[in-house]
Amino acid sequence: MSVIYVLLAISIAVALVFFIAFIIAVKKGQYDDSYTHSVRMLFEDEIIKEKSKK
Repeated sequence: MSVIYVLLAISIAVALVFFIAFIIAVKKGQYDDSYTHSVRMLFEDEIIKEKSKK
């Protein structure tokens, strides 16, 4: 029964480490999308043409 408590403690510790790593990555801007905005104007015409055909 004590093994379950040890595994539970280890899994919570690992989950906290991954959560802290995710928060740090978000704060540093790892998930900011700087590429889509620069190429969006290249693909807008195709979207408008597809809507007008329907």
